[in-house]
Amino acid sequence: MPSFVDDDELDTIADVMGLRSQARLDNFREMWYHIFLWALFSSIFIHTCAAVVAFVTLRKHKFGRFFSILILVMGFLSPALSGIISSAVIAFVHRASSLPMSPIYAMVWGVGQTLVSACLGFTRILATL
Repeated sequence: MPSFVDDDELDTIADVMGLRSQARLDNFREMWYHIFLWALFSSIFIHTCAAVVAFVTLRKHKFGRFFSILILVMGFLSPALSGIISSAVIAFVHRASSLPMSPIYAMVWGVGQTLVSACLGFTRILATL
């Protein structure tokens, strides 16, 4: 009877973040996992830095000090909602075109997603629509 579940294990988070895996990413699941983790952790890093700056500058404000919590929550939610879909689209295109992906390219795609969303947030281009 055929098995519909891949038997190969995914790399650990430490392997992905440390770029320890030198093997090419051939299937959709591996590509998506690597891209998504890079998008998630780069977003968490950017939002943590922003939350620290917000807390330090607004520490004496009555309600302002709690804005840093909202910034941290958005650091988790934004890649969890949009990162899942965009990482899947990127992995699907690579898989459909039979292009294997190197782990370094997965890092570039994941961090690139965070940089694009940060640029959109800083330029406030969405507020003009």
